[in-house]
Amino acid sequence: MSLCILNSRAREGIGAPAVTVEVHLADDMTALSIVGLPEPAVKESKDRVRGALLSSHFQFPSGRVTINLAPADLPKEGGRFDLPIALGVLGASGQIKCDLLDRPELHGELALSGSLRPVTGILPAALAARNAGRAIILPRENADEAALVSGLTIYPADHLLQVCEHLNGTALLPPFERSSPVPSAVDYPDLAEVRGQEQAKRALEIAAAGAHSLLLLGPPGTGKSMLANRLPGILPTMTEGEALEAAAVRSVSGREPFDPRTWRRRPFRSPHHTTSGVALVGGGSNPRPGEISLAHQGILFLDEFPEFDRRVLEALREPLESGHIHISRAARQAEFPARFQLVAAMNPCPCGYLGDAGARCGCTAEQVARYRARISGPLLDRIDLHVEVPRVNIDHLSAPTPGGVETTAQVRTRVERARERQLDRAGKPNQLLTPSEIDRTCPLGEAARRLMSQALQQLGLSARAYHRVLKVARTIADLAGDSQIETVYLSEAIGYRKLDRAGPTR
Repeated sequence: MSLCILNSRAREGIGAPAVTVEVHLADDMTALSIVGLPEPAVKESKDRVRGALLSSHFQFPSGRVTINLAPADLPKEGGRFDLPIALGVLGASGQIKCDLLDRPELHGELALSGSLRPVTGILPAALAARNAGRAIILPRENADEAALVSGLTIYPADHLLQVCEHLNGTALLPPFERSSPVPSAVDYPDLAEVRGQEQAKRALEIAAAGAHSLLLLGPPGTGKSMLANRLPGILPTMTEGEALEAAAVRSVSGREPFDPRTWRRRPFRSPHHTTSGVALVGGGSNPRPGEISLAHQGILFLDEFPEFDRRVLEALREPLESGHIHISRAARQAEFPARFQLVAAMNPCPCGYLGDAGARCGCTAEQVARYRARISGPLLDRIDLHVEVPRVNIDHLSAPTPGGVETTAQVRTRVERARERQLDRAGKPNQLLTPSEIDRTCPLGEAARRLMSQALQQLGLSARAYHRVLKVARTIADLAGDSQIETVYLSEAIGYRKLDRAGPTR
């Protein structure tokens, strides 16, 4: 027959819209054209397909070959359409069977030898194929990733000839047998290694329990980065839904190979302070996810917080509130999830030693004010916990490890219990509570209400900061196993608004 139609999928954000690959042969002058907004890598597929067909001992048809990737207004990119295009050419020229019904979805880049090479973004495509009730044929290297989607029939292949034999019915591809991946042992740094810094450890536990953002403020070398690196170890284990969302972002980014043993680990991203806005939030002419999306369902750690470009930091404001980022370019738009937990670290002044009894600070009040002003008030307002990390006494550092120091495992047990209370009560961590949910789950007694009123007057808290204090107090009560927000919990939450106080004096 002169027409063959197959199914595939494109990449759009972390979605996978359906693409119909139509191949038509006509008795006309020899030519091959690809239509349907193909990008350069797709246009080049005609050369890869020709080489793969000839290497596999097929005939490349003479006459006019027209390949349509529908819908026509959806941009197509990458080498993922090589396999369906090659099969469409073979089906339209009668070299293999081309039944128009019940076709599996096809993905794969072709080598000139006919071998199949893996493609990016296969997890969103697998989810969409399962929802559409279709099987999927793909390169074997992508099978483990696609197997995360339950209820999907997967046919992995190594070569174009294997797929042709499967479609002809001469040698069927065996369905991929899922094996439960054995998680690799996660060797998280132990919180017990941090000497002193009891208030910072407490704030770390609160942040983990309620998914709160955290700012660590202290001189160089006091353990700010050390504390941040221990946060993943005390976070609750990701649910399957959270893990699939995070894995889908990594899949479309194409930055790292898929490892089935680590897909349930929470991401921890720590970009350098010279990172550009596009690298942090995502973008490009063909939008790709940035660091905030790669940190989805995990942690984004920004060390040397004020050293980031101010415009870069301001881009964090929307995703901190909404949990997603919308990237708009002249020709393309994309939306990526960005529900990350922000942890930032900064020095108290340009030299780093303001308020440090062990070193002399030479910064003027004006220099300190300019340094801290690099972080805008609206962004600072969105950070729930501001915690000082002072220098630890040398005698404390050199002393033997004291008994009774809590380990990461012990703290994580309390965090998981507190998170379970939040999920049972509202179905979400406290940090995600809406104003109406705050009114319902964070009622204050008369004494707590008076304390909150005093704090609002003395600290000049905004309405947003007021709600964030209530959410932190709710988390502290959950850690204590208390259904009510007592005055002591509210007082502790107010104490974590360090940078809402009056500026430093000399």
